[in-house]
Amino acid sequence: MQTDLWRNANIATFHGGEPWGWIEQGAIVTSGDAVVWVGALSDMPAHVKSSVTCEHDLGGACITPGLIDCHTHLVYAGSRAREFELRLQGATYEQIARSGGGIRSTVAATRAATEHELHALAIPRVRALMGEGVTTIEVKSGYGLSEADEARCLRVARKLAEALPVTIRTTFLGAHAVPPEFEGRADAYIDAVCEWLPRLHEQGLVDAVDAFCERIGFSAGQTRKVFDVAKSLGLPVKLHAEQLSDQDGTALAASFNALSCDHLEFLSAAGIDAMAASGTVAVLLPGAYYFLRETQLPPVAALREKGVPIALATDHNPGSSPTLSPLLMMNMACTLFRMTPEEAWRGFTVNAARALGLPDSYGQIRAGSRADFAVWEAEHPRDLVYRFGHHPLKLLVSGGRIVQFWER
Repeated sequence: MQTDLWRNANIATFHGGEPWGWIEQGAIVTSGDAVVWVGALSDMPAHVKSSVTCEHDLGGACITPGLIDCHTHLVYAGSRAREFELRLQGATYEQIARSGGGIRSTVAATRAATEHELHALAIPRVRALMGEGVTTIEVKSGYGLSEADEARCLRVARKLAEALPVTIRTTFLGAHAVPPEFEGRADAYIDAVCEWLPRLHEQGLVDAVDAFCERIGFSAGQTRKVFDVAKSLGLPVKLHAEQLSDQDGTALAASFNALSCDHLEFLSAAGIDAMAASGTVAVLLPGAYYFLRETQLPPVAALREKGVPIALATDHNPGSSPTLSPLLMMNMACTLFRMTPEEAWRGFTVNAARALGLPDSYGQIRAGSRADFAVWEAEHPRDLVYRFGHHPLKLLVSGGRIVQFWER
């Protein structure tokens, strides 16, 4: 098996007690899809150096772990640009949703698309994320809202990892909205979702289960029914919680030891305490906050004080966060939410891995970790948060393999 030496770089490992896990004049040795050694080049043991069969001079670049986008809705069809215009004219997100727009409009377009078309639409979205250093992506369903269409979207998500060198985690979000055929019968729809889930799981399509617990989504009681089924199947849960109002969803999710609660603009002190006790990760989504022109900030300082891990994600979706730029999301997290650059980076690496229930071989660079890392034209990762609207990625390595992400 080939053993590669990646040298002449400064490395932010996000491992160990030092800020950034920073290594000056560092080197990484990989074999297959794993890191076998990382450290200062001058400290490399002789037996490691003698095992190297291929060397890569990175020209003084900066290396970080591959980014992990832990909350996306990548598989869908259609556009919601008209709704963007309506919001600028004064309509609220809730008004648009209640009038038949919002999620339902994307559901109609997604149902009308073939599986091949959905795959073809998703591929360039994944490539764009990879172009900003992403090597692992969570993909939610939730735009099918029937058993057949949810299965189709989850199959497309699985196929993305077959088409491109990227790790994909799938999340079943059947409890995203009430589809037209269940109008006025939200409880009956939740019963249907609970029937679909075991069959989708049996097909190997589901890694985790999510729900939208909100006034325009589902109640805590309805969410609990879905989570009870997930628990019976041994599936971890996540929750869209406290985005538009405080529905006490975080406390419910924490009682199920949820991997994450996401959005959290209206998160209460009691919800923070519940998350801290359960180890649930707070996933903040600055793109949606910005795009919807929200004014209620998530309680970052309180989360930090209570030791709740904070992750970040693009929340890529057509209605409230049509971005494919993790670097821009880091900048927004710092400028809008007052996170530090290192917190922002940890939000897209080690804490994002926790939000997906991934082993600690993801999201950091250490001996034994997966060989996922990004090589940047930068002196330090903080430079990449400070600037935006540029393309600083020099090289992407996924599973020890150089990714030619720009090839079509």
